[in-house]
Amino acid sequence: MRLRLTLKATSTNQISPNYNYALSAAIYKLLKFGSAEFSEFLHENGYKTKGKTYKLFSYSLRFEKIRFNNSAIELVSPNVFLFVSSPLVDEFIKNIVIGTLRSKKIEIFTNRIKTEFSIEQAELLPEIDYLQNMKFKMLSPMVLSTPKTFNGKQAQYYFRYDDNIEMINKVLNNNLINKYKLIYNKDYNGGTVKLSWDNVYIKRQINKNKRISKKISITKDMNNIIDVIGIQTPFTLEGNPELIKVGYQCGFGEKNSMGFGMVEEVR
Repeated sequence: MRLRLTLKATSTNQISPNYNYALSAAIYKLLKFGSAEFSEFLHENGYKTKGKTYKLFSYSLRFEKIRFNNSAIELVSPNVFLFVSSPLVDEFIKNIVIGTLRSKKIEIFTNRIKTEFSIEQAELLPEIDYLQNMKFKMLSPMVLSTPKTFNGKQAQYYFRYDDNIEMINKVLNNNLINKYKLIYNKDYNGGTVKLSWDNVYIKRQINKNKRISKKISITKDMNNIIDVIGIQTPFTLEGNPELIKVGYQCGFGEKNSMGFGMVEEVR
């Protein structure tokens, strides 16, 4: 299920470009108004399988009108839209709604910029139909990675759009199947999905010298910064609608609870 929160900046017309961690913390704070126990569980523990942890929600912050300077995003319009999605209706969505009614505001504080938003409206968006062939565009970049050895040390390699598509699909399907098991508390026995990037979009962006893969910094504080690579191109998925639904509701790829992998259907 998906929520759209209409926000209005009330304190400043600036927000840090590295807002992911701070906004994730603000979402946990909203969740706490509905259920302090669930908020703490999700933040501190999450759902675990095969040595991996999943929070089973994603979000995306969309701006009405902005411009960039060297250190901040300037809000030309104070209106901002926060999309939040999760398959956990009773535990997550309902408690977020309670949080919006009780708190009526969101604060994002990072890189010494504190931005306050009033929550003007919260609305449930209608569920989409899940089909065997669907096209999506990114509301926030998709992050996919695999362990690799660099100079004798193992580290995470973040896929770019032009990496081996079979490896990308393998990592994507493993991620979706793990989430399916956690959501439904049973093994997944269906077919996989196949992702194809929008090559027309990629060619157009390259011709305009615009980025398709993007480095994003997740900033807890100035001494704790994690850089990840996200892919921003639209894509098509063919395969089992059950897995497509998992990705749409939880977010595709990794680090969904930090604001990555949320999509919108293209019709």
